[in-house]
Amino acid sequence: MPDTPPSSPRWRRAPAPTGGSGTSQGGAGPVRLNKRLADMGLCSRREADEWIERGWVRVNGAPAVMGVKVGPQDRVTVERQAEAAQAQRVTILLHKPMGYVSGQAEDGHQPAVTLINAHSHWREDRTRTRFAPAQLRGLAPAGRLDIDSVGLLVLTQDGRIARHLIGQDSEIEKEYLVRVALDGAEARNTQAQFPSEKLALLRHGLQLDGQPLKPAKVSWQNEEQLRIVLREGKKRQIRRMCELVGLKVVGLKRIRIGSVLLGPLPAGQWRYLGPGELF
Repeated sequence: MPDTPPSSPRWRRAPAPTGGSGTSQGGAGPVRLNKRLADMGLCSRREADEWIERGWVRVNGAPAVMGVKVGPQDRVTVERQAEAAQAQRVTILLHKPMGYVSGQAEDGHQPAVTLINAHSHWREDRTRTRFAPAQLRGLAPAGRLDIDSVGLLVLTQDGRIARHLIGQDSEIEKEYLVRVALDGAEARNTQAQFPSEKLALLRHGLQLDGQPLKPAKVSWQNEEQLRIVLREGKKRQIRRMCELVGLKVVGLKRIRIGSVLLGPLPAGQWRYLGPGELF
């Protein structure tokens, strides 16, 4: 909310947390400035540190210094240059093929970001954004797909989007199509042989790493394929869930994150998140 008249182009205010001012009201004490900016949804902590280094953040009218702590009573403002720089950050939707890892290279396998170049940009992309090598700087996956899985992978320069998708409090749905077979069985029509009580366990009641899983939406799409919708993302979660109920995953494809669909995007190609698209 601006602290100056709307015509002022210079800065905007980071609103203070509600629930009292100072440590004596509501227990709200000083926090690091980068956390305050991130909690307000203005940026990620890393972006906040960049803004502070560039002199784009002020506390009570004075330029902020790295590591400073602020309380609810402190007036934090952000220069408009920060908003302009943030607007240039891109978010990319990739149809990750098999054989690529989501993050850093490992065991000789290339990271998915190596697929992002001008030649693999989907020709049907409706945005007007043009690819530039600078868009690769700081581009990181917001979530993961293991090397044997395919489908929608989000890579972003925008810390707000990353936090929205993979932050500790994220409730964003991820939808998968999962081809399965009964472990050790050769017969087809897995659906007919799979007990209904185990399907119910997939929906709710399993634990991984000693922690109960959040309820999931699980239904049969056909005799060999499940549709699974999760609101969390533990490592190899779907494969491990299926193992616990006697199923083997033979194919896994992510087709949706929030309200953003993989759609007809070809494997190995990518497009930009459109200006009107929200997760």
